[in-house]
Amino acid sequence: MSKTKTTDRRAFLSLTARAATGAAALAVTPASFAQQAAQAQPRVLRIGNQKGYLNLLKGRATLEKRLAPLNVSVSWTEFSAGPVQLEALNVGSIDFGDVGEAPPIFAQAAGAPLAYVAATPTRPHSEAVLVPAQSSVKTVADLKGKRIALNKGSNVHYFLVKLLRQHGLQYRDVELAYLAPADARAAFERGSIDAWVIWDPYFAAAQQSLNARVVADASGVVGNRAYYFSSQDYVAKNADVIRIVIEEIKAVDQWGKQHPDELASELARLWGLPKPVVDLAVSRQVFGTEAITRAIIAEQQQIADTFVELGLVPKHVDVLRAAPPGLA
Repeated sequence: MSKTKTTDRRAFLSLTARAATGAAALAVTPASFAQQAAQAQPRVLRIGNQKGYLNLLKGRATLEKRLAPLNVSVSWTEFSAGPVQLEALNVGSIDFGDVGEAPPIFAQAAGAPLAYVAATPTRPHSEAVLVPAQSSVKTVADLKGKRIALNKGSNVHYFLVKLLRQHGLQYRDVELAYLAPADARAAFERGSIDAWVIWDPYFAAAQQSLNARVVADASGVVGNRAYYFSSQDYVAKNADVIRIVIEEIKAVDQWGKQHPDELASELARLWGLPKPVVDLAVSRQVFGTEAITRAIIAEQQQIADTFVELGLVPKHVDVLRAAPPGLA
């Protein structure tokens, strides 16, 4: 064999060996992907939750199992209402949460780096204006001049504004007492307020244990969606984490739709409420988790514009700035 042919053969064998080594390096198994993820920089997902489906995720720990291979740990903090959740987002204390329609508007006005990531269907039967059973208030018009408790900046705040207008009343025609749910319930029991605007499960609990009477719910007035939110920065850096959270929420949502009695039992245990109370709240629930759309952003913009008009928000809020890219 000539020297030239020997050299060519050696070069060929060397090239083949290098190619085989490269192919082996590229043939990464799913297990090795998991190992690489586990060795990656640890991340954390700090969730702020209210009394809702996020409680189920917390109780089942399925989210933690999904995120563990990505080296993501999860922490939980429970809040009584949306406004305080979003205050926590604004100061960087949480990364994800669930909230009603109105609180995101106040949060954006305050400069919070809000990002909408998903929404629920409309749920108008899950919030209402309540009065004591023996109250002289029979209609919405009877609320004129009455003292009404609500959580400032919450979904029921917008509901009351729209309800009063629909019945020929102005916002200034009632006296508002801004109270968190626990304080509002105590005031309702003492008789120091005339009416209470509240959402489930507090709504159902007041019906069941206080014999509260419904003057009006949100049907035909407002949609009463809920939203899942994060911060702009967290979404940009952790899109994979957000996707998994939404997938897990959808899974719980579908299970709840198919198993309402089991859902009520599990929520009753997690919330520390009697099952009949939770049964009532679940009976009003509309199940589903939806992508954010232009139509949904337009709904939120209407809320923002109404609050600016009433002087509740000091400046124009561009809701689109908190929307995900590529809206349908």
